[in-house]
Amino acid sequence: MRLAAAAQMKEMDRTAIEERGIPSSVLMERAARHVAEEAESFLDRRKQAQHSPGERFRIAVFCGSGNNGGDGAAAARFLLEKGMDVRAFLVGSRKKMTEDTRLQEERLQKAGLSLEDWKEEGAMGEEQKAWCREADLMIDALLGIGLKGEVRQNMREVLLWLDALPVPVLAVDIASGIGTDTGEVLGTALHADLTVTFTLPKFGHYEGQGSYYTGALKVCDIGIPEEVVNEVFSRDGGPVFEACDEEWGRRTLPKRKEDGHKGTFGRVSITGGSVGLTGAPVLASRGAARSGSGLVFLSIPESIYSITAASCLEVMPAPLPDQNGKISSGAFFQILERLNACNAGLIGPGLGRSQELSLLVCKLLEQTATPLVLDADGLYAIKDRKELLQRRSEKGQVTILTPHEGEFAYLGGDLSGGRKEAALRFARKYGCVLVLKGPATVTASPDGRVYINTTGNNGMAKGGSGDVLGGMVLSFLGQGMEACQAAALAVYLHGLAGDICREKLGEYGMLPGDLTEEIPSAVLRLQRSVRV
Repeated sequence: MRLAAAAQMKEMDRTAIEERGIPSSVLMERAARHVAEEAESFLDRRKQAQHSPGERFRIAVFCGSGNNGGDGAAAARFLLEKGMDVRAFLVGSRKKMTEDTRLQEERLQKAGLSLEDWKEEGAMGEEQKAWCREADLMIDALLGIGLKGEVRQNMREVLLWLDALPVPVLAVDIASGIGTDTGEVLGTALHADLTVTFTLPKFGHYEGQGSYYTGALKVCDIGIPEEVVNEVFSRDGGPVFEACDEEWGRRTLPKRKEDGHKGTFGRVSITGGSVGLTGAPVLASRGAARSGSGLVFLSIPESIYSITAASCLEVMPAPLPDQNGKISSGAFFQILERLNACNAGLIGPGLGRSQELSLLVCKLLEQTATPLVLDADGLYAIKDRKELLQRRSEKGQVTILTPHEGEFAYLGGDLSGGRKEAALRFARKYGCVLVLKGPATVTASPDGRVYINTTGNNGMAKGGSGDVLGGMVLSFLGQGMEACQAAALAVYLHGLAGDICREKLGEYGMLPGDLTEEIPSAVLRLQRSVRV
C-alpha cells in the first residue's frame, strides 16, 4: 500500500471536495463512522469479558479545534447512538474551530450531548479527570496530520496527563504529537493502542518513533476515488513510497512450481567467515535455506571449516585457502568459479577485514556478472571503491547492499533529510538496491521505488540478525525475483519471523538462530492470511 505525506493527503481531500463534488462533511462523517466501528470492535475484543451483561462502555473523546476534532465529535455521536456512555471534551479554542468541526458540534448537541470545554483546574476539572480515569477507552482526536512544529504547552500538559492514564487509546488518523511525514515526537505525544487512519497510511505511522506511538494500524476507505489518489501522486511526480504490509507480502511472495526441483529454486553462494566469526556464515546459510533456496553453497576459510561444517546439514560448505584465519587472495578463482555457477551470491558475513580481503572483494565485483548481495565486512571492503557499483549497474548487473546506519555512514551515506530520502539518493547515485536496516527498514531502488517495512521489533537488535537477513535476501534473489522486491520481501518476512519469536520467547530471550526457525512460520502466516 502506498504511503502518503501530509501535503498529499490534503491535496487528495481538496481534489475530492472541490473537483469531484464530494462534500467535506460527508468525508468527515464516513471517517467518524469508521472510528466508532473500530472503537466498538476494539472494546469487544479487549473488555467484554470484564463487563457485566448490559453494562455500557465508557468512552472519553478528546477533540481539538481542527478537522481532526470534527472527526472526534462525529464519532462521539455515533458511539452515543450505539448506546455507549460517552463524553466529548474540547481542548482548544472554539473561536479557532473549523467550519466542519463546528457543524459536527451542532449535530452532537442535537443528539443530546455537549462538547465540553476541558478544564485543567477547579472542581469541574477534577470531576472530568475522575470520570476519565474510569473510562474503558479514550479517543484521541486532538491534533491529526496537520500538526506543524512542537506541541504547544497547554496541549502538551493534556497529552502528558492522558498518556499517564491506564486507559487504552484509539487515535484518529495519527497519534497526537507525532510528525506525519517523519514519525518524530514533536515535544510530546500520546501512545495509541490502535490508530484508525483514512485512505492511505502515512510515513509517521512507521518511521522514527511513530511506530511505537501508532499501535495497531487500521486503514479505512472514506470514499476518495482511486483516480483522485493516482492523480495526486502523478502531479506530485516524486518517488513512489510503499508500505510492506501483509497485503503487499501476500501479493509479492512468489509461487513455487508444483513440478519444481532443487535446481528450479536457485543455486546460491555465500562467501564469508573467519576465526572468531564462525557463526555469521552459518546463520546466513540457514536464512537462505529456510527461505526456499534449492541449493546453498558456503565458502569459508579452511581454518574454520571443521567448526562450520559441523553446523551445516542442509547446506554445502567448502574450505578455501586462508591466511591468518581469513580467506586469502589465493581463493579468488575458486570463489569466482562458484559465483559464476550460481544464480546469486552473498559476500560478507563474518568475512573479517584486511587490505587483502578488500582487494579480493573488489576484484570479485569486477569479474562476476552474477547478482550479488554485500553485507557486513563485504560492505567495508568496498567503502573506498563504490564506483564499482556504478560500473556493475552500467553493465546491467545487480548489486544489493544491506547496511545498518553505522555501515551506511562509512559508505558515505548522508542521513540528512530522512532515512528514506537518504537510501534513495544512494541507490540512484550508485545504481544499486539499498537496504537501510533499522526500525522501519527502507529498501530503495535506482528506479525510484522505495519500500518501508512494517514488521520487526527490538528483540531482533542482536548480533547475527543481519546475517540471517542477508541469507534471506540472497535466497529470493537466487529464486529469480526482481532485486528490489526480493530484498523488500526478505526484510518483511525477517521482521515477521522476529514478531513470531517475540510472541513465543519475548524480546529479551529471542536469538538470531530462533529467527531462522520461524521463517517457515512467517511464510505460512502470509500464505494463510485472508483478505478481509
